[in-house]
Order: sequence, then structure tokens, then C-alpha cells
Amino acid sequence: MKELSKLMDFRPSIKVVDATLRDGGLVNDFYFPEGFAKALYEANVKAGVDYMEFGYRADKEMFDESKFGPCKFSSDDFIRSVVGENDTDLKIAIMADVGRCNYKQDIQEKANSPVDLIRVATYTHQMPGALDMIDDAKKKGYEVSCNIMAISNAQESDLKVALDLLGKSPVDIIYIVDSYGSLYPEQIARIADLYGEFATKYGKKLGMHAHDNQKLAFANTIEAAGDGVDYLDATYAAMGRGAGNCAMELLLGFLKNPKFKLFPVIKFIEEYMNPMKEAGVRWGFDLQYLLTGVLNQHPRTAIQFTKDKRKDYSEFYKEITSQE
Repeated sequence: MKELSKLMDFRPSIKVVDATLRDGGLVNDFYFPEGFAKALYEANVKAGVDYMEFGYRADKEMFDESKFGPCKFSSDDFIRSVVGENDTDLKIAIMADVGRCNYKQDIQEKANSPVDLIRVATYTHQMPGALDMIDDAKKKGYEVSCNIMAISNAQESDLKVALDLLGKSPVDIIYIVDSYGSLYPEQIARIADLYGEFATKYGKKLGMHAHDNQKLAFANTIEAAGDGVDYLDATYAAMGRGAGNCAMELLLGFLKNPKFKLFPVIKFIEEYMNPMKEAGVRWGFDLQYLLTGVLNQHPRTAIQFTKDKRKDYSEFYKEITSQE
């Protein structure tokens, strides 16, 4: 059992990562209001957030630039237009998906980029590609993390092989990712123990990225923190794909490190997040996301249900259970 006294203290090694522009961008095709990214950057600086993820570095030959906002591609020039020289303690991150990023061409040397951290996203069966991307990013001078996605559907034996391969790689941080929002805190504790074995053996840090299908993103994130996970992802107003993520306002309200300030987060939500929701951008917990989470399914069917403005939840339940 975790020591309750720890809730009165803080662990300096914990780092908070804002993923609003990246995971949140999946909700609106990365079309954020004018001035949104700049205001978010300034809020993160004031709030003491450690990393700000600007979006994906997607391959422009695979994705039509005219169909997405700039955070789908998060070019160095776009990031500079927001952060300038970034003369702050806040570090900049981008995500690179295996098979969806022309990393050898589109990720330049760190010395020429405002980006500090490359977050490689992969499935277990894509590990050779992930390892090449990790090696490439490290050689270019970046911090590198790796998100192993959809682990709730992965075989434990495959996961152990992937963790061992990552342990032997130059990656800095290995992420626990609850892609489907299907995991519970007790499972997170066991998974953190498993990841922790490899992290300890190879000298790696651990991270946590949660989804809120069962309203457990915050609970799972603080569970992971209690289990020794240092890098914690969150988004403002929990904005993220489908049911969304761990809410930044919840996480900073929980963490006791005095460097974190909650007021800038609340102010940004009031001035930017709430108006965006009122304008019709939809994300957050709802029955369709709950159902895919309970069934440990990818939320794509629930996302389509939402886009179609359906309300026949019982019919949806029958549809997705018939796929089992």
C-alpha cells in the first residue's frame, strides 16, 4: 500500500507534459482558433508545465496539408512562430508516428530546431521501425521517448520483448499508454511494475498517457505517479481524442510541487477551452466512449457515432458487441 504521507510531499523528478495541441487536435483536425497556440504556450510557461507537445510531425506526402491545421505537421517554422527563441524552462515536444513520419528528412538536427523531445509512437509489431526512429533522433541530439500504444490488447510476452528492445536502445523515456481507456488503477500498478523492471535494468524513465473512456484518466495517472512513473501527460479541459485525456487542471491541482501554478490553467480554460466547446467542438466522456473502453476496443466506432450525432446508445451497444 502506498504511503498516504506522500500526498503531503512532492517528487521533484515528476515532469508534466501538455498534449493539448496534439491529442486535442485529433478532435478538430488541428484547427485551433487564432492565437490559441500562443496563449497555450504562455499559460504553460506560467503554470510551470515542463513540456509542451506541439503536435505530430506527419509526412506531407501521406497527409494533405490543406485538410489539417498546422499542428498536424508542427514544422519547426510554425513552432518558432509561437515560441520565438523559447527563452524559458518549458521544453518543446512533437510526436512522430512509426510509418507516418518521414523522419530522416523532416526531423532536422537538434541544433537547428526549437524541439527538445521527439515522442515516437508505435505498436509492438512496429518495433524495428520505432528503434530506427529512436536511434535517428538521438543521433540528431534530441531527448527521445517511446509510446507503446494499445498495450491493453498486447500479449504480455510481446510487451516484454518490446520493453527489452527499448531498454537496449538509446531511448530516454518509455511510456505506458492506455490507448482505449480500458485499464483500471490496479492494472496500471501491475503494468508500472513490469515497465519498472526494465526501466531499472536499463536506466530509463517512465511516462503515463491515459484516456478517459471510463473516467479513470486522472486516477490512472496519479496511480502511475505513485508507482514511480515520472512523466505525466495531461491536456487542458481533458481535450483529446474521443473521451479525452487526464485533465491538466486535475493533475496540477493534485501535484504538490510549488513550481506548478493552477491559476493560469483555469484562466486559459475560461478564455479558450470553454468557448471552443460552446462553438461546437466535441470531446469528453460519453456513453459511446464508455462502451468501447469497457469492451477494450479502439474508439473509432464511438468517434464515428459522435460525428453522426447519433443518440441510439443501445443500438450502438448491440453493434459493437456483435463484433466480439
